[in-house]
Formats: sequence, structure tokens, C-alpha cells
Amino acid sequence: MTAEVYFPDSSEERDDVVRLAGVSVQRGDATLLHDIDWAIAPGERWVILGANGAGKTTLLQVMAGALRPTAGTVNVLGERLDNTDLDELLPRIGWASASLADRLPADERVLDVVMTACYATVRRGIERYDAVDEQRARDLLARLGCRRLVDRAFGTLSEGERKRVQLARALMTDPELLLLDEPAAGLDLGAREALLRTLSRLSEDEESAALVLVSHHVEEVPIGFTHVLLLRDGNVVAAGPIDGILRSAALSDCFGLPLLVFRHHDGRYTARAALVRMP
Repeated sequence: MTAEVYFPDSSEERDDVVRLAGVSVQRGDATLLHDIDWAIAPGERWVILGANGAGKTTLLQVMAGALRPTAGTVNVLGERLDNTDLDELLPRIGWASASLADRLPADERVLDVVMTACYATVRRGIERYDAVDEQRARDLLARLGCRRLVDRAFGTLSEGERKRVQLARALMTDPELLLLDEPAAGLDLGAREALLRTLSRLSEDEESAALVLVSHHVEEVPIGFTHVLLLRDGNVVAAGPIDGILRSAALSDCFGLPLLVFRHHDGRYTARAALVRMP
């Protein structure tokens, strides 16, 4: 499998949000990521696609500073992760994932779930918040259709409501990089479409953070996303501008079966298995 790798020459005048060079992650005999080279520029909106076990979540964890690679270098927001103070860096990164959601206390008030992102903690403790912090949390919740949830306990929310609250939390610190791990997983059709509309609005906002979203499904690629990275068994199959990369041949290589990709007039994608004649 020959990868089309998106890794601009170091001589280019770029101020990359993320730059990975030779990144590998080994766990026992398993290679979760293999020699990944990748760069993200400000304003780019990336989706990472691949089957279960492809390494998508691992790649996000590496970028979020939650997992140290076995080999290679990781630079995020101008800082090399193995040589920086993560306590100072993490508030600059918005992060939403199932693993983080599992750590959010069920009895915590929704408003506090959002505000605690300021200190990269999951439960409100002795830390102090200003009135401006509370107002920003309320404004974000209102913007995401969660105004009525402010005083609810996080554990009482539906799955769709939890996803929107997690997105508000990820945006709380006005991050420079936003990492979303399968934000539409487990949502019904209506909740999924509502979330994708929200992500499309974010992607179209020139002032918003660089975005990286993980998914299994091309149907979950929001309108306005600019780039795609395809992973298979910890290897990059292809990466680059979405118009040139998200094609039937590359997606078939990524998932290991014949697929047809369709782009619709509104900019959304769908994919289905190609019909193969039996001998």
C-alpha cells in the first residue's frame, strides 16, 4: 500500500498547528501507529477516517498529549510535547472523546462540567472562576442549544445532549486546536444532523480553531472540512485536501473492500459497497 502523505517541505513558510515526524506507537507486539508524518496548518479542518483499530483515537491522543509516542517527534502549537509544560499547553487544546466523557461525574452540574475545562480537570474543586468564565460557559451552552441544561446533572442528559455539552466544554478555553473523537457516535439521525450542522458552522468560522475530527463514516464529515487523512492498521493510506483524496480508490484501500464514494451538491459525502460480480 503506497501512501500519499501530506507533509509540506520544512522550507515552506508555515506556522503549523501540529507537526508529526516519524511518529510510531508500539504496545507490546502491536504497532498502533507506524512512522506517521503529518502537518496541520492554521485554519485547516481535518477528518481522520478508518476502520476500527486503524489507530485514529491513538493519533488524537498523541496530539492531545495524552499518549507519548514510542518514536518520533510531536510539535503542537509551537511546543515539542516531550519538552514542554503540559499544564500550560492543555488549556490551548479543546478535546472531546468517549474516554473523557466517561470521567465526567454524573452528578456534576452541566455548567460546572463546561467551566472545569479552564483547569483541565473533570470536577469542580477549590479552583476559582470569575464571572466572565461563567458567562462564557453559559453563552457556549446557549449557542449549542443547551440553555435549558445549565443546572441539570450531567448524568441525566441524553446522548445527544451530552455530545453538545462536551463540545461546549472543548470550546471553553477558546482553544487553538480542537480535537473531536467520534463526536457523532451513538447519536440518532436527528441528533447527528444537528451536531454536524454545528460543526459545519464552526468549520466556516475563519476565527475558530484548527479542527481534527475522527470518524468511521464519510456521512459524518461536516460541510466545510478541508482535508482528510485515511488510516489503515496504523499506517497512512492517503492524506491531503479532501477534494482530491476522498475518492473511491483511496477509501477502498483504507477499509480493505471495494467502496464507491459520492459527493453531493451540498458538499456532504456518502459511501456504499461496490457491487462485485461473483464468478
